[in-house]
Amino acid sequence: MARGGARPGAGRKKGAITTKTREIAEAALGSGLTPLDYMLGILRDDQKPEAMRFEAAKAAAPFVHARLAAVDANVNHGGISINISPDDAEL
Repeated sequence: MARGGARPGAGRKKGAITTKTREIAEAALGSGLTPLDYMLGILRDDQKPEAMRFEAAKAAAPFVHARLAAVDANVNHGGISINISPDDAEL
């Protein structure tokens, strides 16, 4: 007699969506208003308190503006050497 443990095919399948999650996702798609649209609406509303508008701007910023990545610049002139002496620099 089995005493517990994992059994093949038992339990919820990976990636399965619950009924509640599916209902929420369908309602969000049906309304046509995304969370980003909602945050931008608060941001643009002059009647909202400044602190609320600021928090909406902070929350929406990563979705609107890409974060800049660090770039290493390595410039190689292909062996061309330019030497300027202090006397030539005055020209």
